[in-house]
Amino acid sequence: MSKLLEGKVALVTGASSGIGEATALCLAEAGATVAISARRAERLAGLVQQIEALGGKALAIPGDMAVEADARNAVARTVAAFGRIDILVNSAGIMQAGGIENCDTETYRQVMDINLMGTVYTCAEAVPHMLAQGVGDIVTISSLAGRKGGPMTSAYSASKHAVNFMTDGMRQELGGRNIRVATLMPGATETEVAGGIKDPNWRTAIAAHVSKDGAVKPRDIGETIVFMMAMPRRANISEITVRPTIDTTA
Repeated sequence: MSKLLEGKVALVTGASSGIGEATALCLAEAGATVAISARRAERLAGLVQQIEALGGKALAIPGDMAVEADARNAVARTVAAFGRIDILVNSAGIMQAGGIENCDTETYRQVMDINLMGTVYTCAEAVPHMLAQGVGDIVTISSLAGRKGGPMTSAYSASKHAVNFMTDGMRQELGGRNIRVATLMPGATETEVAGGIKDPNWRTAIAAHVSKDGAVKPRDIGETIVFMMAMPRRANISEITVRPTIDTTA
């Protein structure tokens, strides 16, 4: 991959695995300096080593994006270390089953806190820096679930639907000042998302969904983000879906 993003500084949340990890690697390979944040500090340390082995530069910032202070700190430390923030990729997120019968309202709060509010926190901290710089890019990893609901998906789908519309609102608010904002909605992608699901039946179903033949690889998403970032400033790919070729229903 050529150095399309040389001189850029990126922050990727949820970078300890899956889409976030792959995106950080792809951005680094494209020449960006990368700050990475997630709860699992040991995984972040390993990712920093991978990036440095490629000749890149990276900074690990452990934190929980559901905690406002941690989310804002990830942005602040990025700017303190590298002087700016050109790219923010909001990849931190969780999935839990969430139906209304015997509803566990705490599950809804947990999903909203990380998927929606975690994105709000990082954006709120990053946007003033991007406005001062006169340039910036924000990419939020959503899901095709944000377009449709279903049994047991209402908590997750509601959070991603909210993220989609919040992100597009930011696009309209900030586009006139050279900040591009985009929503990326993956279909079935090979990640560890099922591992944290509490409901055993839903955990099994999602594990099968993301590991099925032809599922998208996390690197496919990372390379898509590099492509988006490399577009001329006049072009904002504001919404993009990446789904398995063979799954025509997703």
